[in-house]
Order: sequence, then C-alpha cells, then structure tokens
Amino acid sequence: MPSYLSPGVYVEEVESGSRPIEGVGTSVAAFIGFAQKGPFNEPTLITNWTQFTSVFGDFVEGTYLASSVYGFFANGGGICYVVRIGVAGQADQGEAGTGAPKEIGAEATAQLGPYTVRALPGVTGEITVEVADPEGEDPPQDVFTLVVKRDGAVVETYPNVTTKRSKENVATQVRARSQLIRLEEPGKGAAPARPEAQSVTLAGAQGSGPGAAVPDALSADSYVGDPDQRTGFGGLEAVEEITMVAAPDLMSAYQRGLLDLESVISVQRGLITHCEAMGDRIAILDPPPGLSPRQIKTWREETTGFASKYATMYYPWIKVFDPAVGRDAFVPPSGHVAGVWARNDDSRGVHKAPANEVLRGAVALQTQITKGEHDLLNPIGLNCIRAFPGRGIRVWGARTLADDPAWRYLNVRRLFNYLEESILAGTQWVVFEPNDDALWARVRRTISAFLVNEWRKGALFGVTPDEAFYVKCDRETNPPESIDAGQVICEVGVAPVKPAEFVVFRLAQLSAGTGGVDE
Repeated sequence: MPSYLSPGVYVEEVESGSRPIEGVGTSVAAFIGFAQKGPFNEPTLITNWTQFTSVFGDFVEGTYLASSVYGFFANGGGICYVVRIGVAGQADQGEAGTGAPKEIGAEATAQLGPYTVRALPGVTGEITVEVADPEGEDPPQDVFTLVVKRDGAVVETYPNVTTKRSKENVATQVRARSQLIRLEEPGKGAAPARPEAQSVTLAGAQGSGPGAAVPDALSADSYVGDPDQRTGFGGLEAVEEITMVAAPDLMSAYQRGLLDLESVISVQRGLITHCEAMGDRIAILDPPPGLSPRQIKTWREETTGFASKYATMYYPWIKVFDPAVGRDAFVPPSGHVAGVWARNDDSRGVHKAPANEVLRGAVALQTQITKGEHDLLNPIGLNCIRAFPGRGIRVWGARTLADDPAWRYLNVRRLFNYLEESILAGTQWVVFEPNDDALWARVRRTISAFLVNEWRKGALFGVTPDEAFYVKCDRETNPPESIDAGQVICEVGVAPVKPAEFVVFRLAQLSAGTGGVDE
C-alpha cells in the first residue's frame, strides 16, 4: 500500500478482477523427411516456400518432403517446422573435405551434339546417354534413337526421335517422359543437326553420399529420435506450438527399400505415441501407396496400434505436378491435408470439421473411390479424398482413428486441444496466488468469459451459455486437504459441436388436395 503524507488527489492503477484468456494457435505443422540440403535433425521454422528452398533446397525426385511443404502452403498453411532426416554427421561432410555439403546433381552435365544433357536432382548412379541409329529399313536421315542407361542397364529408350520442331522432337519427348535427364536445346532458330552416333556419361552425377537427399541407410530410430539429443520426433518435443505432425518421406523410404513395411508401421506408431505424450498435436498418417480400397481396408484392420484419438489417416494418394521430373506424380496427401486444416481454422475455426474442402494442387487421385467403397472405409476411420464432377477433389472425411465414439470426430479432438492449451496459457497468473474464495471467483470469471466467446463463435453446442458449458471452482472442488496440498481444482465441462456427417432428407409423396403439411 502506498503511504499518503500530504493532502491531495492521488491516482492509482489497479488490476481488474479477471484476466482475459487468448486463444492459442491451432495450425502449426511439423514435417519430417528427406531434403536436398540443410541442417539435420534440427526443427527449423519455415514461414513460406521461398524460405524452405533457401534452407532445404528444391524438389527431389522420389522424395515427398518438398511436395508436402509446398502443398501445405498452397492450401493455406502459414507456419511449419521442418526436420531433415539423415545420417549422423553427414551434414558436416562435403566434397574434398570442404565441410560444405554438395547438392545432388550439381555439375552433372555432358554435351551430346548440339544438346546439353543434365541429370535431374536426386538421380543416383552412373548415367549414360547414347545416340543410336533407328530401327527399320531406310529410315529418314534426321531420325535417331536415344537410349538412357543407369549403371549399365537400359532404363529409358526414345525410338524415332528427331531434332525438328514436332511432337517427336527429342527434347520434348525427354521432358515429358524421362525420370533421369533433361535435354537443353541450343536456342532459338533453325532446328539443330542430328547428333552423331555417340555415348556420353554425365560427370558429377551423385548418389546418396555426403550431402545427398536420401541416406544410404535408415532405421525406425532415425525418425523416432532421442529427446535428449533433440533428434527425430524427440526434437519436436521442445517446440510447444506444433499442433499437427506428418512424416511424408516415410513412404519414400519404404519405396526405396530403406525400410520394410513393419518398420514403417513402427515409425507411425512412434509418431502416434509422440502426439499422445504431448497431448496437444495430431498425427497425420499416410497409407502405403497403390492399395485398392479393399486392400487398404484389410491393411487397416490387420494393423494394430493405430487406435488413437491423436491420429488420423487419409486415403488415397493424390497426383500433383512434380517439378523434379517435369510431370505429374503421385504423392502422399498428409502435407496438403495439413494445409487444409490450417485454411479451415483461419476461415471457420478449429471447431469446424476440416472436410468438404477443396484440395488445392491435386489434379487426380491414385484411386477413384465409389460410394460403396467409401461405406467400407469411413467406419474404420479412413478419411477419404474424393473427386466430384464440377466440384473438384475434396477431403470427404473428418474422423480420428479412435475406437472411442466420444473422440470419433477430428474437430472435437482439435477443439479440446485448443481449449486446453488456451486455458493453460491464460491462467498462469494463478500460480502462487492466495488460495481462497476470491481467487476461485476470479478463475471462474476468467474461464467463463473465454468460453462465452467460443460459444458465440459457434464452437460449443447450446442455445444459451449454460447449455454449452459449466465452470465449477469453489469449496466443493477445493476441500481443506486440497488447499493444504497447494492445489486449486477447477472443473470445466463443455459441449462441443459435432459435424453433420450424415444429412438425411425425408421426402413424402402427398395426395392431391391434401392442402400440404399441417403446422
């Protein structure tokens, strides 16, 4: 208390009876996977695509981290953390011991007549490009065959191509079909002369050694990591604002033979365990590629350890444009879905189910799901992505993988995460305050004011606030033994809104002259 020693008017600032609770962020994603460059096992804050390419490099053929992050931002995402998986110590190695990692495909070029041959990023092994005579009797003089070999084996053949400006132009054909090289034409003007029969090997084509996107060896522990060393999932424990986690390149490792399917499932279980332990984030899991609806149903039912209210899975894979190969390619949907969640949170709120939303960037689906197939997948918690004529490709499911019906819907779980974290962050001032009736009343007012605002936004079910929630913090919840233990116990109950998943219109045929329906 200030002391007043002389007559006068004094002004004092006092704190109000309650302190407002501010809602926490709900759309911060974390991605774990392979990158062209950048730090290993270190969660790095990324706020836009340009920043990602600056830190981690561009698209790499056969990997999905870059595509997922790009899809996240394209669908409305704003903030994410990226963890690059790799071999310990690999980031400190480089060409000729310089300490600077060399990017994949750097300087992997050769001259083939008038064309410059360049290896695509991520290409491994020794690449040989050969010009051969075309097959058949008396072929045109300007026609030839282009053969592409990797490690001595023929992997691509372009018969009867030409240097003329036509659909059979060799550079056009390679650009449309090749997964290994690009041909750079000499420039505008007349068509170049046909290259002589020859064979060239790309100098500097690199495999998965130092600085490469994909390591030579990988294990489940590379993903799960160690919290003490801040690696893998363990490194994400120190970042509190993360609300969704995806590991898209888990499937890249499976396709490359670095992990078998059991190891992939083990990593996915580890991701679920991480989210359950943190209690404030959801795992977005990707299914194995190429499975039919009945195969994915069988796989889901036979795979144990996925039943969690902190996990969700989307099916099937989506087709997007892949700049690494210059054409459309299938990618796991987790990154694009995370962007949809972020967009939904920004436009409607976390209480609205992130479904019936367009998946930006998707041009096709790996599997076209029918209504009957969807009837089999939805009850087991597989959120389907479907293509609707005139409406585009949309997310058409909003369920968790939980067995408990109370936590069936994704928006309910995410709403509770949001409310819990907001109340936790907004009531830190209570710690060490005098534990009495005045404090309990202030806690009630603070939390009630926050929940009233959420009810007004449509996040809670009820015509009045009394129907939507209750807050109880009094002598009943705080008996003497609780006070002696230094505890303040406050009970909060909320009625979340749930999505209208099944909309039923009942139509009846009326006889003529009935006068309509009675009021």
